[in-house]
Amino acid sequence: MQPAKRRRNAAPGDNLAARLTHLSDRRREIIRPVLANPRQFVLLSVRDLAKSLGSDAATVVRIVRGMGFENYRAFQHHLHEASIAFATSLDTMQAGGAGKNGTANLARESIDQDLKNLGALRSSVDLERIAAIADRVHSSRRILIFGGDAATSLVVFFEYCLTLLGLPVFAGTGYGRIGHLARAATRKDIVFAISFRRGLRMTVEGLERAHASGAYCVSIADTLLSPLARIADVCFITSAETPSYGVSYVAAMALLNALIAACGNVRRSHILKILREVDAEQRSGSRWYGDEPGDELGDEPGGKRGNERH
Repeated sequence: MQPAKRRRNAAPGDNLAARLTHLSDRRREIIRPVLANPRQFVLLSVRDLAKSLGSDAATVVRIVRGMGFENYRAFQHHLHEASIAFATSLDTMQAGGAGKNGTANLARESIDQDLKNLGALRSSVDLERIAAIADRVHSSRRILIFGGDAATSLVVFFEYCLTLLGLPVFAGTGYGRIGHLARAATRKDIVFAISFRRGLRMTVEGLERAHASGAYCVSIADTLLSPLARIADVCFITSAETPSYGVSYVAAMALLNALIAACGNVRRSHILKILREVDAEQRSGSRWYGDEPGDELGDEPGGKRGNERH
C-alpha cells in the first residue's frame, strides 16, 4: 500500500485541520478556508475550488496530496464527512432552502430525506453482524447504553425494549451516570454508544473508558469522522440528515428495531415464556385507558349496559 493511502485510511476520525501540519505555510493558508467551512466547498470541482481560493487546479491537487489524500475525489469525500460532523442547526436549515419553496414542500422534503436515510441504511447494513451482536447481548454480563441530549430518546427506547426481555441492561444519559457505568465495565460487558455529528463528549469519553477496560463496544453514529467510529469494535453508520434544524433519527431507530428483533429471536423459547407472563397485563391490565373489553357494547341509551353484562 502506498504511503498516502496508508495515512488516509489509518485514522478516518482525524480532523481535517490536523493534516495541515504536512503543508507549507503558503499552502496552508490557501486551503484553510475549506477546512474552516467544508459544507461551502464540498460540491465544487477542483477547478471551481481553485478559482474560489484564488489559486490554480494543479496547486490544489498538490495540496490535497500533501495532506495525505490519494486524489481530489478522496478529499471531497472527506469534506462531505466533515460537513456532516461539524454541521450546526443553522447549517442544515439554511441548506434546506425551504423559504423559497414553502412550508408544505419542506415537510415533503423532510419525509423524502428520511426515506433516503432509510435506503442508505438498508443498502449498507451488515445483517449478519447484527445477528452476531444479538448473540453477544444475551451472553454478556451487563448491557450498557450511553447517549445524551436528543439521543436520550434512542437510549431510553433501546433500554426499555431490552428490559422487556429480562436482560441486565443499564442506561446512562448524563455525565455522572455514564462515568460510573463505564468505570465498572469489564470484558464481560457489551456497551452501546449513540451520538451524532462530532460526538457528545460524555458519550465518547464513556465509550473510551469502557473500551479501555476490555468491554465489547458498539457505536451508532452518522459519519466515520465521529470519534465513536474510531473507538468502537463495531460502528453502524445511520444518516441523520434533514432539511430542517434538527436531526433525523428515522434510520437510527430502524437500526435499533433490527437489533431488538434479532435479540428477540435469540433464546426464543425463553423469551416467549417471559412474554406469556406479560401478555395478560398487556391485554387487560390497569395501564390501559377505558372500560374492560366488551364494555363498548353497553354504551347504548336505555340501560343496555346492565342487561348485556348479565
